[in-house]
Amino acid sequence: MNIPQLSSYTLNFPHPSQASEEGIVAWGGDLNPSRLVRAYQNGIFPWYSQDDPILWWSPTPRLIMELSDFKLHRSLKKSMKKFTYKFDTNFVQVMQKCANKERPEQEGSWINSDLIEAFSVLHGQGIAHCVETYKDDKLVGGLYGLVIGKVFCGESMFADENDASKAAYAVLVQHLQEWGYDFIDCQVPTQHLKSLGAKEVSREEFLSRLEKVKMDTINNKWLIQP
Repeated sequence: MNIPQLSSYTLNFPHPSQASEEGIVAWGGDLNPSRLVRAYQNGIFPWYSQDDPILWWSPTPRLIMELSDFKLHRSLKKSMKKFTYKFDTNFVQVMQKCANKERPEQEGSWINSDLIEAFSVLHGQGIAHCVETYKDDKLVGGLYGLVIGKVFCGESMFADENDASKAAYAVLVQHLQEWGYDFIDCQVPTQHLKSLGAKEVSREEFLSRLEKVKMDTINNKWLIQP
């Protein structure tokens, strides 16, 4: 099928139901923060290699985490005690750490300088957030994503110490539950997140869930020290 190219004159996207078999909705456009927000509001996210055009995805199945389904394994609960945690105090470094993380299943990283710059703007607007894990005052793990209504759209995580990213995820889940969020969008299915309780749903179910809560407002208190 022919994948539509985005116009630079509009922020509109094709409907995700028109995505290719792989889940690509469109290509091109830019990482304007307003375009990014519009994409995520419609269940679409950017994912592409450094030298390629921007690709916009809405895959099926979609991986989500029901907050009540998170599995806090005994070993992780024990590991969490050796770390301290912060929210939103080192956003750019968390993104850079995620970008530099070696992943055996892929070459390079989709988290390039343009994406870091765009998400930094969203962070300044209170839309993008991070959870940071520290050991002996050193940043050793964390994750980042953005908020659309009552959904946290998770982007990436890293760990320089065993369980450091899982611990950040557990802290995130705890606070999202307290604040009244609905679920976490984990995007692409991975065994790692499935082991923590995430599940696959169809694109149609995901979009239906997103539609119900994407315009809801939550009085976030991200600048806290858990």
